[in-house]
Order: sequence, then C-alpha cells, then structure tokens
Amino acid sequence: MKSMHSKETTVATALKVLLEGFIDYAGVFPPAAVPLDTAISNYKNYRDDKFNWMLRWLVVDGTVLEQIPEDLHGKVSILATCDDRRAASIETKSTIASQHPVYCEIATTDLAHLKSVKKSGCFAKIRTGGLKPEAIPSSADVAAFITACADLRLAFKATAGLHHPLRAEQALTYAADSPRAKMHGFINIMMSAAFAWNGQRDLVPIIEETEASAFRFDDEAAHWSGLSLTVQQIKESREQFFHSVGSCSFEEPVLELQALKWL
Repeated sequence: MKSMHSKETTVATALKVLLEGFIDYAGVFPPAAVPLDTAISNYKNYRDDKFNWMLRWLVVDGTVLEQIPEDLHGKVSILATCDDRRAASIETKSTIASQHPVYCEIATTDLAHLKSVKKSGCFAKIRTGGLKPEAIPSSADVAAFITACADLRLAFKATAGLHHPLRAEQALTYAADSPRAKMHGFINIMMSAAFAWNGQRDLVPIIEETEASAFRFDDEAAHWSGLSLTVQQIKESREQFFHSVGSCSFEEPVLELQALKWL
C-alpha cells in the first residue's frame, strides 16, 4: 500500500466539510475487485488512518454478510433487495421498505422515476462510470439527474468511476490494456451538487471542469470560477443532499488530493 502520509498540509475548512465522510469504500467491486477479506482489512486500516475523516461505509453484496465481522455491523452498505439489521444502508434498483437508509439506483434515462423514489422515502443513486467508455453518462445526463434531485429535494449518492478528484481522461481499469475515456471527477460532482442544492442550475460547466485552479477552497467558502458557497451551505448540502461516493479505492482519492496540494 502506498504511503498516504506525505508532508502535513492544513486542509481548508471548506474542503474538509465538502469531503467529510464522503467515501463508501467498495473495494470488492470492479475495477479493484479485491477479495472480501482484503477489503475488510483495508477498511479497518483506513479507519485508523489520519484521513479517516473522509471514510464512511464499507460496501459489500448482501450475500456475504455472514462473512462480515460483528465489529463492522452497522458499518456496511449492502447491495440487497431487503432490509438487514446488520446494515448501515441498503443499495437497490427498486424502492423497498427499510429501517435503514435506502439508495435506489436510477438510470439517467428514467428521471421521471425519481418522484416515486422520493414518495417512497428512499434516496436516489446514480452510476457515473463503468469499465467501458459507453458506461459513463454524459455531463448533461449527470447534470439533469442532479438538477432533478435538487428540484425534488431528494438526497442521493453516486457510484462507479469516481476515484479521481477532477474530470480527466483516465484508464477505466487497472489492466495494462485498459480502455481509456474521460471520467467524471468527484470534486466536480460534489461541487455541482452543492451548487444545485443552493439554487444553481447551469451545472454542465462545473461537471466538465478539468482545471484544478478553477476550484478554490479556504476557511470560509468553496469557489468555482466566479461562484462561491459558504462553509455552512456546503455543510447543509452534504447533510441534506449529496451523501457519499461509492469508490473501489480509498487510497487513490487521498493520493491525488495530496498531489493537488489540497491535503
């Protein structure tokens, strides 16, 4: 495992509020696809890391719950079609009744279904990437999803292809012959969501931003181009709207944020 303990950098308050508890570690899923015991060990190590403030749940398939140690009960988000007392949240493709938060995955071509998700009391989920270029939704489609959720005041999470901070061309897997494509950045998506929650509707330029210098974070606000959000606005958007990113890696987001000198 690469060291994530580089020279100490003070994290701007606005960035820390934006990224607090934002990663649901999904290492068992592609492209990482590590064995379950490795993912469990990784998650426990990340909980002890100095960047543990960015970590939320461990994501697993509901069929492996019997293999999850008891000390992680209540810390796992499970892909399942029914509730389970050991879960922190449930991730599905249909609305279900649950004592836990439920994230219902909605295709970007079926945004009308978001109304029934809202009515059911569930949250929404968007898939923002995949192992092939055609699996990556367009910026316009992602913007339409975020805008629709903001209009409904419907909270959501995003998953797949969001282990890099900024939009850029990247390899889609860890294989030497991996296909490459423009991948969405988690900073782009999270800032777009925060702006949308606070009334902004022209999201495509934020989602498509590739320059790190266009984003600025200080102790009072987060900025993109000429737009700004206060720390309190960011905090409210994270608590009430954009909950998390499902990522097959915890280390890559940390290391790339460090490379940008944001951590």
